[in-house]
Amino acid sequence: MSELAPAPQGTLIVRFDGGARGNPGPAAAAAVVEDRAGGVLAEVAEPLGETTNNVAEYRALLLGLERARALGASAVEVRGDSELVIRQLSGAYKVRSALLRPLYERARAALEAFDAHTLKAVPRAQNARADALVNATLDGVRTQGSGRAQARPGGAAAAGAALGRASQRR
Repeated sequence: MSELAPAPQGTLIVRFDGGARGNPGPAAAAAVVEDRAGGVLAEVAEPLGETTNNVAEYRALLLGLERARALGASAVEVRGDSELVIRQLSGAYKVRSALLRPLYERARAALEAFDAHTLKAVPRAQNARADALVNATLDGVRTQGSGRAQARPGGAAAAGAALGRASQRR
């Protein structure tokens, strides 16, 4: 388990990304929690087994929200490249999938537990660190089996090495 930085007060940024190689296929979830200045406070990634890309995206968001709460955030700015997740949570899209409904409900409850939250869809390029963590985790799943993988705050070697390759995968 990664070490937690001292609990900051105020708003933290949660960047999340989930991915599946195949849909459904081997999947992983990852999140990066930053302070308002962009400093990385924590990174977390988790292999999910066989599931869909959309399930992986929701699971990644939940990982990030859990970590932000553990770090003492009172508010979060959520940023992800999944327009589906962002638009469903903002109310622009309905949740029609029975598979996604429970994850949506958990995410809504987690967001409402903060004093304030914002949701923003960003291009993949602005979500590169979370994307790299997903791909590094998926690469590890293929070669090492499953289990929870977490990176140390501020710069995991696997994520750093994967940043250059992130957009070439999935």
